[in-house]
Amino acid sequence: MALLADTMALLVNAMALLVNAMALLGDALALLSDALALSGDALALSGDALALSGDALALSGDAMALQGIAKFNLLRINKMLYLD
Repeated sequence: MALLADTMALLVNAMALLVNAMALLGDALALLSDALALSGDALALSGDALALSGDALALSGDAMALQGIAKFNLLRINKMLYLD
């Protein structure tokens, strides 16, 4: 009879461990879901950063063009001042 009681106690403990394992698995799945969501957010932010980088490059090109125009105009002004 003691063997049966010990076996039943082990079975109850095994069931409790299984319940705990299932809870841990649920937690792990929730963390995985959160990680996937954060990964999606990071990918979206990476896309935004790439778009901003493209905008910055375009603005840099515009600034260089304006700088070229300003230098050309300065040369024309210097030419007018010194030749007239």
